[in-house]
Amino acid sequence: MLRITDARTGEPVDAVPARRGLTRVEAHVPGYDASALRVLLVADLLVRALEIGGTPVWALLTGERGQAELHAGAAALGIRPFEDRRDVGPGWGESQAVHVVGENGAAPDGVRVAVAPVGTPDLPPDADPAAVRLALLTPPRSTPAQLDETALTDAHDTLARWRRAVAAWARHPSRPVPDEVRGRLRTAWEDDLDVPEVLRVLRRVEESDLPEGARFETYAYADRLLGLDLTRDLGSPA
Repeated sequence: MLRITDARTGEPVDAVPARRGLTRVEAHVPGYDASALRVLLVADLLVRALEIGGTPVWALLTGERGQAELHAGAAALGIRPFEDRRDVGPGWGESQAVHVVGENGAAPDGVRVAVAPVGTPDLPPDADPAAVRLALLTPPRSTPAQLDETALTDAHDTLARWRRAVAAWARHPSRPVPDEVRGRLRTAWEDDLDVPEVLRVLRRVEESDLPEGARFETYAYADRLLGLDLTRDLGSPA
């Protein structure tokens, strides 16, 4: 069961309603910048985690300005489309709302997920979007993120290494994700969307002696949450 820290109270609450009805995930941003994209990214992770658990989700975006830029920037980072709040009415059968906001951001009543800002307000124009996504995922969402050269280089190198490894592991017979590893991944993202712990589990799997096929399936499974396109290089020359 996914539990999330409500920024209003500092207490963990169930992100999934007891009767598992429609959950509205609404991202609130004042305009377009890197911090707004991080809010949207956290909302995207929340949507993915809920859907993996079988909860129907309605994803909305409330922005004061720069809607076109927000949608374009989100798409570049692999964030799935959010509907504009002004274009839709109440959700039929909705049983819970979770609002994702920047630190000290305003939102209606309901569970509130706060996201720390990005220290660099502008995205580097030549940055690999997948590396930007990983750089924003690496620190806890309560910690300011950086998109400086060091962070982006580390993210780019990690992605390249993981994609090569996943492509190589895919050439071996498939093996199921070990129950212990699957449990660690689910425990991490169901505990307040602890993505840094998900990444640590993947690093341990990378360095483990698990069968190659099991490592491939583990990375493919985790990527349902992370959205890093880790299987992109399947079929590429060794």
